[in-house]
Amino acid sequence: MVARAWHPGSWREMPIRQVPEYPDPARLAAMEAKLSRFPPLVFAGEARRLKAALARAGDGQAFVLQGGDCAESFADFTANVIRDTFRVLLQMAVVLTFGGSLPVVKLGRMAGQFAKPRSSEVETREGITLPSYRGDIINGPEFSAEARVPDPQRMELAYMQSAATLNLLRAFATGGYADLHQVHRWNLGFVARSPLADRYQDLAHRIDETLAFMQACGMSDLPQVRETDFYTSHESLLLPYEQALTRVDSTTGDWYACSAHFLWIGDRTRQPEGAHVEFLRGVRNPIGMKVGPSMEPEELVELTRALNPANEKGRLTLISRMGADKVEARLPPLLRAVQRAGRNVTWLCDPMHGNTVTAGSYKTRNFDAILSEVRRFFAAHDAEGTIPGGVHVEMTGRDVTECLGGAHRLGEADLAANYATFCDPRLNAEQSLELAFLIAEELKARRARPERRPAQAAE
Repeated sequence: MVARAWHPGSWREMPIRQVPEYPDPARLAAMEAKLSRFPPLVFAGEARRLKAALARAGDGQAFVLQGGDCAESFADFTANVIRDTFRVLLQMAVVLTFGGSLPVVKLGRMAGQFAKPRSSEVETREGITLPSYRGDIINGPEFSAEARVPDPQRMELAYMQSAATLNLLRAFATGGYADLHQVHRWNLGFVARSPLADRYQDLAHRIDETLAFMQACGMSDLPQVRETDFYTSHESLLLPYEQALTRVDSTTGDWYACSAHFLWIGDRTRQPEGAHVEFLRGVRNPIGMKVGPSMEPEELVELTRALNPANEKGRLTLISRMGADKVEARLPPLLRAVQRAGRNVTWLCDPMHGNTVTAGSYKTRNFDAILSEVRRFFAAHDAEGTIPGGVHVEMTGRDVTECLGGAHRLGEADLAANYATFCDPRLNAEQSLELAFLIAEELKARRARPERRPAQAAE
């Protein structure tokens, strides 16, 4: 990449993909100006704390759990929906913490995940072709010409819902709802009704014994037991919105994207000379990038240099999304290239996006393929002597029927029961927690193996 001066709007000088065509540029500009006067949704100090936590995960001293909706919906904006997703993420985190003997960095795809990239600019149904649905921040899911017109006013509603969601998440995280004893009681309920109860019973009992021991020692009222840190993230796709919420930190003079603590670039918008890379290279938040099977090692190293020129730990998270059948061939060369270049990154596994299939009229994912990709991700890191830092999953706290398999063996005939997503299929609450138990077993097994990590090459 050619070195150039960065400012919050420098992305407008670059080629851009996955951008909606707003019919009225003046209305768009007016909305950007309005949002630029609104208070920030998150604060620079919070983003710096997250970066430090992600640095620990990159060094193997923590594990990242990133999860939430494929795309948040204006229509599903209720306290119960937010609470249920937060609750399942807490349940998963407790299981992973105990299994891995590591702190878990909790990172929600919440309070801003309103935009989605699309594989096609248009959608055709029964001979009628309309612009694709791009997420509620841009247009509506209803298949009508009126709903599919990009509307800048939706950005303001997305901001308001994000602010309210953040307010509730902060209250849950610090107001007693995240108390470990409470969260573990929810886990015991899951174990009791799971068809794999015997498999999970031992881990659940050991967590129970540990909490009882802490209570007996007078440690049950520690802040670490009663409260938790919880961060928000979304794909940095709609750049007019992101720029409008970018602020200068008064303590450091650095620019921060204040729409979320963590933003990532998708696999469709990671062009080295593209607008999305240009925008994120200049903000000081911790950032991520999806890494798909088409990524070449040299290109990946170039992107790590562009997005993290100072090679800071915790600054850049690489989110592998290969597909279970491609991990073994495509991931190891990327791990080797990044390691040999001496680049500091935190690696996560997204086992969802590479495993989408069609069953009848439904997009779905198979739980066995999701688990297989996670296991092969761990195996690739073991073979290369690198560190698997966490997982990134699309999930919900609701009892949806969008992904096949799991302990209750959901089949194709079950998909119609409660298929609620407008975009990608999500793990439901039980499948999410089941995945956490299975990953915890993997983490426990890794702890029992001798460490195999060669020295990192200097760049």
